[in-house]
Amino acid sequence: MRTREDLKKNLGRIDGKGYKAYKDIQGAYDFGEFSVSVDYVQGDPFASPSRVRVKVPQKKAQFPAETYQNKSREIALRDFLTRLFFKASQKFCRKSRGTGKSGMISIDAPGQEVLKRTSVFVCDSYVEARFIMGLPAFGRRIAGFHAQSMFFEELPKIVQHSLLFQNVAHQELYKHIQVSEDADSLRNQLEEKGLVAFVADQAVLPRKSGIDPRPLTQGRVVPFQSPDTLRISLETPNAGVLRGMGLPKGVTLVVGGGYHGKSTLLRALEMGIYNHIPGDGREYVVTNPGSVKIRAEDGRRIEKVDILPFISQLPFGETTREFSTEEASGSTSQAANTIEALEVGAKLLLIDEDTSATNFMIRDHRMQELVSKDKEPITPFIDKIRQLYQDRDVSTILVIGGSGDYFDVADYVICMMEYKPYDLTSQAKNIAEKYKAERKKEGGERFGKITERIPLSRSFNPRKGKKDVKIRCKGVHSILFGTHRIDLSAVEQLVDISQTRAIGDAIYYSLRYMDGKRTLQEVVELVFRDIQKKGLDVLSPRPVGDYATFQKLDLAAAINRLRTFKARQEK
Repeated sequence: MRTREDLKKNLGRIDGKGYKAYKDIQGAYDFGEFSVSVDYVQGDPFASPSRVRVKVPQKKAQFPAETYQNKSREIALRDFLTRLFFKASQKFCRKSRGTGKSGMISIDAPGQEVLKRTSVFVCDSYVEARFIMGLPAFGRRIAGFHAQSMFFEELPKIVQHSLLFQNVAHQELYKHIQVSEDADSLRNQLEEKGLVAFVADQAVLPRKSGIDPRPLTQGRVVPFQSPDTLRISLETPNAGVLRGMGLPKGVTLVVGGGYHGKSTLLRALEMGIYNHIPGDGREYVVTNPGSVKIRAEDGRRIEKVDILPFISQLPFGETTREFSTEEASGSTSQAANTIEALEVGAKLLLIDEDTSATNFMIRDHRMQELVSKDKEPITPFIDKIRQLYQDRDVSTILVIGGSGDYFDVADYVICMMEYKPYDLTSQAKNIAEKYKAERKKEGGERFGKITERIPLSRSFNPRKGKKDVKIRCKGVHSILFGTHRIDLSAVEQLVDISQTRAIGDAIYYSLRYMDGKRTLQEVVELVFRDIQKKGLDVLSPRPVGDYATFQKLDLAAAINRLRTFKARQEK
């Protein structure tokens, strides 16, 4: 390993040269108390910034083993240090240093969620941070002495303030890891307690706005308070006993008037697959990790999905056992989204009638009288929701305000009134008994078969121009895979662009398992097996600092939305 003096001399030597001379500094350097590795050097000041790593030995960093003694604490510690590094880089980095991205020092910036990331690693031997640097230039001429300031003045300050235990706020650090550990503990208890979700009393569910996920703090904020009939107590390792609403398995309706908090509750449950930072308000809102938001998605492509449980008897005898289309309707897309989620193991469906196709959700008595079942291909969700639970152990939480017919199939009915939940199950059942539904059940006695599909690797082409592999994410909900765009706007549980970046590379990685025999679920499981064993680094041939963990259902959803995707059904 070269020394810090070698790097300083190199930067002085190439000062004023063409930008490509920065390639000379690639490699590892001993800075004494830490080491610096320049893994990738950008081609020009406007290109993606250079990738750099800092590694601090634990004998210098001195983070106690208890701060990363289990997976939950380790992930939370890494998240906490990432946040500190980002704040320190904002404080100590002089950004105005020439052309393009010159002078930038930054790291993957977390949001409200605590995600497993590749930005920081902690073990018994060292603490490692992965970040980006915009190597400075004026025009395309190297500003070597400005680069020296970045490496030898600013970077050491950032390391000092973010990667050494003695310099971090210990109370904040322990709070961060304990809250995350408690959330994991709550989530891990759901299955054994027969629950799909838990919402702690005093949780703050509303967000500042639709584009600001921070908690609402101004105006009238109503903390969550569980109905007595659904209140349970769960033990946590740090916060002790927490009380709140436990939502049992089965079919739960969330009803109430407009603007009373129905969708706010559902959105909190959607995000309950993630841990949240202290002060978020949803720290102790947890959901079964196999949950998925299901919605209509007009215009999406569908590839050989067996949607027979929901749609059959198309005109002219067209089959729906291997249904494909380039432009799905609202009801057809929602049917396919449901089947695709079940295909890869979803255990809880989260549905809001506001983002659903009306004819997928319900067909009332009058419409049944006017259009007989033999003329209507769609079996509405109301006739399949209980079968999903009885036949496949898949629960549903449904926000609905327009059809009381769902009272007949519900196990629990929660009514949101002025942002407070009330258990109105018995009242809803009494109403259902008093006013008998006249609609006829459609779609048979069983849910039907989930036919698995085998993805065909030849339909995945990441090539673009001269590049054999060109995969980029364009925001949280868009991936450019070769020359094709994957639209993830309906995959609503994605929260971070680093998740999207990892998913794009995971699609390419998954090709090694697409042998024409394995099903999509098997391919996804194998990808996650490798991630579990080797970490997200397995997705890239070189160290990457801007990946974040994602769900199996997210990867499958992205594959299904690649418009070139081809599959054949398993026989």
